[in-house]
Amino acid sequence: MGCMVSQLAAKFAFFPPSPPTYHLKKRDDGKLTVVSTAAPIPHADDTSLDVLLVDTKHGNKIVAFYLRNPYARLTLLYSHGNAADLGQLYDLFVQLKVNLRVNLMGYDYSGYGASTGKPSESSTYADIEAIYECLETEYGVSQEDLILYGQSVGSGPTLHLASKLPRLRGVVLHSGILSGLRVLCHVKFTFCFDIYKNINKVKKVKCPVLVIHGTEDEVVNWLHGNGLWKMAKESYEPLWIKGGGHCNLELYPDYIRHLCKFIQEMENMTTEKRLKKIRQSAKESKSNTCSTCGTCCRMKCCRVKCPDCSNCCSDCMNVSWSINCPECCWRPSCMKGCCFLKFPSCLGSSCCTKCSWPSCCGVTKCSLPSCYPKCARPSCCCKSCFCWQCCVGKHSDGSTNGKQNG
Repeated sequence: MGCMVSQLAAKFAFFPPSPPTYHLKKRDDGKLTVVSTAAPIPHADDTSLDVLLVDTKHGNKIVAFYLRNPYARLTLLYSHGNAADLGQLYDLFVQLKVNLRVNLMGYDYSGYGASTGKPSESSTYADIEAIYECLETEYGVSQEDLILYGQSVGSGPTLHLASKLPRLRGVVLHSGILSGLRVLCHVKFTFCFDIYKNINKVKKVKCPVLVIHGTEDEVVNWLHGNGLWKMAKESYEPLWIKGGGHCNLELYPDYIRHLCKFIQEMENMTTEKRLKKIRQSAKESKSNTCSTCGTCCRMKCCRVKCPDCSNCCSDCMNVSWSINCPECCWRPSCMKGCCFLKFPSCLGSSCCTKCSWPSCCGVTKCSLPSCYPKCARPSCCCKSCFCWQCCVGKHSDGSTNGKQNG
């Protein structure tokens, strides 16, 4: 059933232009050129464009355009939407290459344009992985100098690759989706047979994420973009284009202006700055961790454990310290500022029938004076010992019972 729903979702997800808007032709020198009458295609002698055929692990051959900019410092890997191919996108690629001052790699998914195979979620993942490998091996592009750009369905393979590359320079999500079924059915849960589960993958991206979405998008609701922006670990200032639809955001002046700003900031973000930010984040995380129990201590509950009281009542052991205690410990200096919770549920229970804490059970005499025989307060041992002197071996009468760690 899940497989059938997934295949149905895939049918609604992919609409390759038919017939394709271009086809490939091999020149006398063996290089590939593009031939088309439906869209502006570069001259065959244009040295700023490489037309490539890249093999994927699924056995398909996909077409890719690599556009050079001699002043570029970064490379943009563009994953297009579900109803276009490279023949229709070439003019946009040239504009982005010039205005953003980047090298640009665009590719057609399996089954699109002159690429072989059939489109599917898994094939698009194999496609973008093959293109990234090509950028590494053929053009020497490292992930530190790479920005991934995903439009609409292209946000799926984009976030798939971004979640696997921890040192990416940045990610752009243009009219991105939370998941395939969330577009079709407006569901609020993630099913195992859902496709493009971006809602889970965006949380794994470790670089700045720019979200661009039109407020009047009739295909992918604006809430998808807003959700991706909120869930990204390092969200960049989003661009909500008022009145923008699904396929016309490039026509708005704010589109290229905001993209230029993002690219410039990514260019200025050196590796040293990235590492400094990561160290600062790790330091802040460590400062919020308890030195005693090794876990985050904000509004959480610690357990006091005495090794000699192995049969202590679990109900009475779960003591929630006061929020005034920042380190979640039970040191003497901290105990003064902590407040204990009452445990009415343990009244009359077999383990706490006689407790020294009136606020717990109302019985003042302890039934286990043998727990800590040298304790100055034998009434404090009720299988749940709240007397710090008992556990650290320091008592008001000067005697010790051997230091024990709670």
